[in-house]
Amino acid sequence: MHAGDLRPKSMDQLNEQLEDLKKEQFNLRFQAASGQLENTVRAREVRRDIARVKTIMNEKRRAAGAAAGS
Repeated sequence: MHAGDLRPKSMDQLNEQLEDLKKEQFNLRFQAASGQLENTVRAREVRRDIARVKTIMNEKRRAAGAAAGS
């Protein structure tokens, strides 16, 4: 996932994406704890994707706040 893919999405879509990623992160953590995790790199990818989504959400909030303040 790239930040450019996330920018055109609405806040609702970003919230959904964030929820899905957090669920996946939970499942990956559970698999790692039980020794069933095969693709260990996916945990890092999901963590970074969560950070990307949160960053874009904060950018949109700031832009909306700046537009409202003008």
